[in-house]
Amino acid sequence: MSRPRALPPFWVMAAALVAVAANLRVAITSVPPLLASISADLGLSHAAAGALTTLPVLCMGLFAPVASAVAHRIGAVAAVLGASVCVVLGTASRFAGDQVAVLYAGTFVAGVGIAVAGTLLPRLVKTFFPADRVGLVTGLYMLAMMGGAALSSAVSVPLAEALGSWEGALGSWTVIAVVGTVVWAPFTMRANPHHTRGETARGRLPWGAPVAWLVAAYLTLQSWCFYSTVTWLAPTYVEHGWAASSAGYLLSAFTAAQIVSGLLGPVLSDRVTDMRRLLLPSALLGIVGCVGVYAAPVAAPWLWAVLIGLGQGAAFSLALVLLVTYARTPASSGRLTGMAFLVSYGIASVGPLAMGVVRDVTGGLTPVWLILAAVGVVQVLVVTRLRPDLRKVD
Repeated sequence: MSRPRALPPFWVMAAALVAVAANLRVAITSVPPLLASISADLGLSHAAAGALTTLPVLCMGLFAPVASAVAHRIGAVAAVLGASVCVVLGTASRFAGDQVAVLYAGTFVAGVGIAVAGTLLPRLVKTFFPADRVGLVTGLYMLAMMGGAALSSAVSVPLAEALGSWEGALGSWTVIAVVGTVVWAPFTMRANPHHTRGETARGRLPWGAPVAWLVAAYLTLQSWCFYSTVTWLAPTYVEHGWAASSAGYLLSAFTAAQIVSGLLGPVLSDRVTDMRRLLLPSALLGIVGCVGVYAAPVAAPWLWAVLIGLGQGAAFSLALVLLVTYARTPASSGRLTGMAFLVSYGIASVGPLAMGVVRDVTGGLTPVWLILAAVGVVQVLVVTRLRPDLRKVD
């Protein structure tokens, strides 16, 4: 048997992880600022336009269990490389997005890549990094993920104006996807299966574990709020008379706030034993922001966007920590992630579409924010059950 090759230094591995993570939201968040143009050009209803965000989220649920099966066959690191290639292909296809079938097919392919990579990254964090660095590394790749989201939502409209088409603006994000693939490829060569021997065995998803259902419920509620906000925050303010570019900047403020709390939350999690001390404030911030958009949207729009972003950023990054904390091994972390993503994203994928239906029925997006605030209240109730002494997934 060949000897394992030495792994790269800590920061090299972390940088490779960050390069991949930077692409895990761009294909989603680059779309909402351009929804008005896309809908007008292609004749889409609000519900059909919302499906451009719904489809990748649905993929993230349906293909989460597939990620574990692929990792069992070819290794988790190689599976992430294949997922990164899918993101490249899906994003590049948007250059021909004026064809409705191509636009949705490319979104699907990118969604599959996002699903596989997003499911396996928590597992790789537990595999390659010491327990006292889990929060730090999780925060770093959360930082990259939200940074890519902030950049894409901020410059999608200016890119479309500069390039003369929304298709060119969406397709141009292929560059970042290619960079992530190129940076990850050498790591695939170094991280051979010997390093994770015994951790790639196939196992069933932990359907019988109560803690797995609690984590899945938490992720479902958080994801419903997040993807609905990503899809409809900018259009809400376009309805209030804002220019599309200004509404895109507001969405960027929402995402930039996530960068701050998304990095801070996991770092603080290394210093607390009861995660509820961090999870509860993050949920409350999101509730306050949604109530603000509902009750007084033009009074302090930037404040509401930042509050929602701070809450959502911390909530999601801490959820990634939960996927590691409540698992005993990297393999069990992968199974917990697969189940949690299948349930949460499968349900939450309906969120943007459902909120689009609310808009079509009521004639405005204002009621959406009251619904999202109510979802946040349910999220608080779930958080109270996430005790630190819960039995971990084996």
